[in-house]
Amino acid sequence: MTVFRYRAIDPAGAKKGGVIDAESARHARTLLRDQGWYPLRVDEVSSRSNTPFGLFARRLRPSELCLLTRQWATLLMSGLTMEQSLTTLIEQAERELLRDILAGLRREILSGLSLRAALDRFPTDFPAIYRASVAAGEKSGELSKVMLQLADHLERRSALRQKTIQALVYPVLVALVGTAVVIGLMTYVVPSVVTVFQHGKQALPLLTRMMIAISWFIREWGWVLALALVAAGFAFRRALGDEGFRARWDARLLRMPMIGSYLRNLDATRFASTLAILAGSGVPLLEALDACSRVVVRLPLVAAIREVSVQVREGMPLSRALAQTRQFPPLLVHMIASGEATGQLDTLLERAAQLQQTDIENRTAMFAVLVEPVLLLAMGGLVLLIVLAVMQPIIELNVLIH
Repeated sequence: MTVFRYRAIDPAGAKKGGVIDAESARHARTLLRDQGWYPLRVDEVSSRSNTPFGLFARRLRPSELCLLTRQWATLLMSGLTMEQSLTTLIEQAERELLRDILAGLRREILSGLSLRAALDRFPTDFPAIYRASVAAGEKSGELSKVMLQLADHLERRSALRQKTIQALVYPVLVALVGTAVVIGLMTYVVPSVVTVFQHGKQALPLLTRMMIAISWFIREWGWVLALALVAAGFAFRRALGDEGFRARWDARLLRMPMIGSYLRNLDATRFASTLAILAGSGVPLLEALDACSRVVVRLPLVAAIREVSVQVREGMPLSRALAQTRQFPPLLVHMIASGEATGQLDTLLERAAQLQQTDIENRTAMFAVLVEPVLLLAMGGLVLLIVLAVMQPIIELNVLIH
């Protein structure tokens, strides 16, 4: 059976929409007519291909996944079966991609697979923590509760991402506009003004000559420099695909004074929040650690989590294993130790994740506050140098005349 999305007129004359199972579009129209409905449109909701296409792969947006998870949990808590909840979500979905994913999940579940196995068919849309939590919810019979916790986790992560982006938008815009202004001055203004003095055979000041040389280089070879920067960016991105190079790059980033601690805390937040929700859902610790290693970005921390997993398997407490790696913030390690001692590991992990997230938000806000005036001063200084380079010959000419 195939899922079809339809628009039809019911016996009362009102337009209705929804989904229906049928063997073909013709069969779907026949089923609608048998109910006394007049079909206007019937379209197949097909299961999309999951073949990745790099940057152009179609996938769910984080906001879509948050909303989908909360709606799904609410439907399950209201007593609907998995099939009924998916049918309702398909009718509710506005984006074609989301409808295709939900239809694919529904088809897999009707064929006899568990929800976790169906989600595994869409790994680019449902992250490892999502699938592991759903599996734990299915085993415990508390799937709706687990999905509500997942929705909370996804919303907090999305909120952190949005706050980070909002804090960096203004500095990035200042940098882009300032760069465009400087390039415009060096490309058009400086050559036009300085040409007058060059024809007059006047000895130009050092700063003016330097600006003329830079202006000439930008006009003649700027496109080559731009292409070289783009090629270097692509080459660097490709090099990051090599695990050894990426591990060395991540290790160098983590050793940097301010950036390193920020990135470390960001990954620590991902680790703590993921482990909190999985531990609270009843996922075994080793399986939870494996899922955590997939959500952490920096490879040295990924290697540390895998090492911790080996030591925990051998019987070592989680807090002690984390402390030995020296890769995670001491606050997180101490709170995990307290959670192990009191039997409230998931609660203290959640609290640690919130503290780490607050710290990241404060660091991001402070970074934006410090960077904005620095960028303004830097751009103002460059414009001042260009103005001085143009004005110095005029001042010297006035001095000679008088």
